[in-house]
Amino acid sequence: MREFNVTGLCLPGRDYMVDISEKVRQTAAMVERGNYFTINRARQYGKTTVIRQLEKVLLEDGYLVARISFEGVGDTPFENEKNFCLNLLRQISEAFDMHSIKGYRLWRNKTITSFDKMDVFLNQMCKGKKVVLIIDETDKTSNNIVFLRFIGMLRDKYLERGNPKKATFQSVILAGVYDIKNLKIKLIKSGHYKLIDGEKRINSPWNIAAEFEVDMSFSASDISTMLSEYENDHKTGMDIDLLSKKLRAYTNGYPYLVSRLCKTIDEKLEKNWTLNGLQKAVKLILIEQSTLFDDLIKNVEGDDELNSLLKRSTLCGEKIHYNADNYAIRTGLIFGIFLQKDEFVVIHNEIFELRLYNYYISLKETGRENVPRGFAADVIENGKLNMAFAIKKFMNHYYELYNKSEASFLERECRLLFLTYMKPLINGNGFYHIESETRDSKRMDVLIDFGSSQQFIVELKIWKGEQKHEKAHEQLIGYLNAKNQTEGYLLTFDFRKKRAKKPSAKWVRKGKKKFLDCLCV
Repeated sequence: MREFNVTGLCLPGRDYMVDISEKVRQTAAMVERGNYFTINRARQYGKTTVIRQLEKVLLEDGYLVARISFEGVGDTPFENEKNFCLNLLRQISEAFDMHSIKGYRLWRNKTITSFDKMDVFLNQMCKGKKVVLIIDETDKTSNNIVFLRFIGMLRDKYLERGNPKKATFQSVILAGVYDIKNLKIKLIKSGHYKLIDGEKRINSPWNIAAEFEVDMSFSASDISTMLSEYENDHKTGMDIDLLSKKLRAYTNGYPYLVSRLCKTIDEKLEKNWTLNGLQKAVKLILIEQSTLFDDLIKNVEGDDELNSLLKRSTLCGEKIHYNADNYAIRTGLIFGIFLQKDEFVVIHNEIFELRLYNYYISLKETGRENVPRGFAADVIENGKLNMAFAIKKFMNHYYELYNKSEASFLERECRLLFLTYMKPLINGNGFYHIESETRDSKRMDVLIDFGSSQQFIVELKIWKGEQKHEKAHEQLIGYLNAKNQTEGYLLTFDFRKKRAKKPSAKWVRKGKKKFLDCLCV
């Protein structure tokens, strides 16, 4: 019986899988061109599955493929060049033996005890052959000077490939979270390297590497191939096209998250393959513990620069301009928390964004940030949420507690204060999510689904003048049209020195649409 696999290598025939043949084909084309490159993606991003299928394709095409890893071998191989060379050649020999490649014993040459000897040996062993070396889990080794010398040697041999007396691997692939070209980030975080006087440069031993631009995320059409396999087996009647698009929308194609949601629907929600079932699956994984989410929060708590940037992006709705030299931005990209989008970086996916919001809300709820919290009451009647009443109570709560607070603090925290107030109301009965596509520094759309039938659109905005406030009316109407809703809520925070003395709320009608226009002071 096949299942959705979220714990390691996915295998065709055993697991429900996205069709990644095109991704493998593009990667194989790089090998055919003789590229040396790094497959560096965040954890649980499908690297191992792609590599295993790539290995199979290359072997079928006549390549001699050695896939090795230094994970779990201890420190001995990295004590000196001799130990490294002997371990490397042993692993290559064993890999060739596993694939029944002739001459595998010749690779286990115990006389190769230095990189100089390795250089000559590779000239002999690779001449006239298409040998591919894949080193998996390079994060375990990339802060080791012996390993860096080795890939430096490979770089030099790569540059000499035009010499008829020289031969080397057809292609070398390094796989891991970190890109060897961005080694400084790894060394800083590992503690093996510290900045001196604010700056110190490390020359990359892998500057000959080609850019690996294969999109490893799952598109909606990719996801549909997996759901089609499942539907053929279970005949649930699901709308494959609709669910594929929504899975993509929630996860932005992050492979683990796609499979995790599908597995949750299949095994914990009685195969409820509907939008409501998907929403319930999102709620469940937002509160579960997993290595991926543990790493997310660990990186936030362990890195003040990254944490500050994430707060600015989520809580303040700021657009963060991409800068390749910014340590926090590069770190967020390496770990898959950020995604580069045009000239900006954004939170990679809605699941991460919601998990971060819940984390920051939790800090306020537990008092770790010394900010008072309040709970509205009497806003749920007969299982229905009275959103207008809830927002009015929030406005009064906000006015009573924060009216005399520093404006800069409020502007930075107002969105979080609203969500912190609302979360206890909807827990267990509802679900909120952020419309990242519409969020900018002045507005942010929050969708709150409550029960099985209620959906509320709340636009949060900061006061920027009458003209822009009128434009916000138009934007909200447009968004209500897009969501086929007739009623919405506009919550504007006013930080002017000469602002109104009391909060206010009034219903505004425009055609068939109406919204509660609220001013929070």
